[in-house]
Amino acid sequence: MARRNVDVEPLVAAMKHAGAALRDAEIRFALAGGLAIWARGGAVTDHDVDLLVKPEDAERALRVLTEAGMRPERPPEDWLLKAYHEDTLVDLIFSPAGGPVTDELLDRAEEREVMAMRLPVSSMEDVLTTKLLALTEQEPNYASVLEVARTLREQIVWDEVRERTESSPFAKAFFTLIEELGILPEHARA
Repeated sequence: MARRNVDVEPLVAAMKHAGAALRDAEIRFALAGGLAIWARGGAVTDHDVDLLVKPEDAERALRVLTEAGMRPERPPEDWLLKAYHEDTLVDLIFSPAGGPVTDELLDRAEEREVMAMRLPVSSMEDVLTTKLLALTEQEPNYASVLEVARTLREQIVWDEVRERTESSPFAKAFFTLIEELGILPEHARA
């Protein structure tokens, strides 16, 4: 969960180091997760750096980060690879909840200045869709998606998120919750 009084310097250093290495190697990527939310004005994260890459670029991206001095890790999960910049984790996510990273997903990312570095930042619709589709019976925590909905509601195309998550009972419950809490803008209500 995002916290307010967080030292973002290690996250920013890892983001810049990894982003520059991937950019210089001409590997397409997008900043995702908590730092994408933060880059758009949401609460700061204290967790890790999430970068989206296409499945066919994942191994090469890990190799590039390793050559840039980061420590690689191959987790048992089959949807991401990891690298560490000092003690800060960078996730190379190639198959998030909702399906593999595609050119279309990367095309939706917007170039933004994040701590004096221009980076492609995932759309809020992609970030929220991924977060909602990741909710499960084992992990039904709505705290982070509620925080995003509250703080960035005017930046989200709600109809798109609703359509892309319609197969998820957790997303349906989320939409009911934000409607009842008055978070969902009137024009986006079903």
